[in-house]
Amino acid sequence: MEQFTVKQIDDLNEEELTQMVEESKREGFRFLDRLIRDYKNGSNAFDQRGESLWGVFDQDGQCVAIGGLNRDPYTNETSIGRLRRFYVSCTFRRMGLGTLLLRRIIHEANLHFHVLVLHTDTEQGDQFYTSFGFVQETRYPHSTHCLRLKSLWT
Repeated sequence: MEQFTVKQIDDLNEEELTQMVEESKREGFRFLDRLIRDYKNGSNAFDQRGESLWGVFDQDGQCVAIGGLNRDPYTNETSIGRLRRFYVSCTFRRMGLGTLLLRRIIHEANLHFHVLVLHTDTEQGDQFYTSFGFVQETRYPHSTHCLRLKSLWT
C-alpha cells in the first residue's frame, strides 16, 4: 500500500483524469464528468469552509481514485457535510484504496461537520459505506446514507 499516496488536490485542472473519466462513463457513471465541469465553471471548486478534494495517486503520480467533501448544498445547516464524486478506478479496486480514501475524507469531515451524508444507487456502494458505519437514512435531502461524526469542532 506504500506505493499509493492520499493527498489533497489543490487544483483539479492540473490533474490528468481523462482515462478515469472515460472508464467511469463506460460503467454508466457521469459524476466525474460533472466534477470536472463544475470545477471548471466554479460552481463546485471545493473551496468553501470545510470543503476539500482528495485523490489517491500511484508511484507515477497518476490519480487512481478521487473523492470530495462539500458542505451539503441541499440544506442551510452548516454542520452537514456531503461526500461527493467518490470513484476508484477499476484496475485499483479491491486493493484497499477506497478504504484509504474514505478514511481520510471522514477524518477531514470530523474537523468541520457533525454529520456526513452521501447518495449512492448501487448495492456495492451501499455495502461499502455501511461497512464504515453509514446508515441508510432518507432524513437528509438527496441522500441515501448518513454518518454521525465524532466532531472535533465546537
